[in-house]
Amino acid sequence: MAGETVLVVEDNKMNRKLVITVLKAHGYRVLTAVDGAEGIATALRERPDIILMDLQLPQVNGYDAIRILKSRPETAHIPILAITAHAMDDERKRAHEAGCDGYITKPINTRALSPLIRRHLDARTPE
Repeated sequence: MAGETVLVVEDNKMNRKLVITVLKAHGYRVLTAVDGAEGIATALRERPDIILMDLQLPQVNGYDAIRILKSRPETAHIPILAITAHAMDDERKRAHEAGCDGYITKPINTRALSPLIRRHLDARTPE
């Protein structure tokens, strides 16, 4: 069911624009943040259905932002997918340990993005 809210936390303008374009084309409401601190504040205020979190962010990095969001009762249930150019196994492990529910590597496969988000949204447990 489209219409869910996706928070995209990405400091790179071109990557952010690409993800927004793809998600809006699939009917998602898209919120954005350009750093980890803004991502945390937006997630706490807006309570999105899912979060796409770049891991290399200014202010508060993605790993720390994920840990903070997963530690808060009001946001712990929100699926968070890491977005990163680092595809090594140790990065995946580090993201998982921080609390990520999934992993998207850059460059982003635009055809696979919406189905991946849909799978995570459908797998959510109720609050």
